[in-house]
Amino acid sequence: MAPLTRGFELLGWAISYALASARLATPQRLPGPTPCAGWDLGLLLHHVSDSVGVLHEAITTGRVGSGPPSGDDGPDHDVVSGLYRRAGQLLAACAPAGPAGHLVAIGERELPTRMAVAAGAIEITVHGWDISVACGSRRPVPPDLAALLLPIAPLFITPGARAGLFADPVPVPGRACPGDRLVAFLGRQPHCPDPPGRP
Repeated sequence: MAPLTRGFELLGWAISYALASARLATPQRLPGPTPCAGWDLGLLLHHVSDSVGVLHEAITTGRVGSGPPSGDDGPDHDVVSGLYRRAGQLLAACAPAGPAGHLVAIGERELPTRMAVAAGAIEITVHGWDISVACGSRRPVPPDLAALLLPIAPLFITPGARAGLFADPVPVPGRACPGDRLVAFLGRQPHCPDPPGRP
């Protein structure tokens, strides 16, 4: 699929969107709920930061280790700074001369780098949306980004791979915008009420 050949571009888009959402995460909001059941905003931000670190490891070393990425974001109030730092490292590794045709070793399996990067773009995008909802902003996924991610999302999020990662798809009207269709495919209610407990 054509979007897979644009994996690094998609990832850059996804990171920009997620960082703009994370900018709204004040220390007072970190204990608040998110669209991810059982996760507060601080935990969600740590997860996104870890995911960015794993992608950086995959791109720069050609493998994904069994433990969390190196580096410590420090206390919760530093998690946004940690996310920005890791995102900058990842974007620097995604230079045009990067190893787009290489393979990434994940356990005993290998995956083309472009596919690992595209999968990362999907995850970072949807969590960028989660962060924005948790912060009361509800920033839509950019339509051009969502339109490119929609056709490749089913390659990675299959019915058998959803357990523990994504809820079942949520029905949306046929006229729904690409961003709403993407988050709905990933188990989110595009126009759900604010998470309970939002001040």
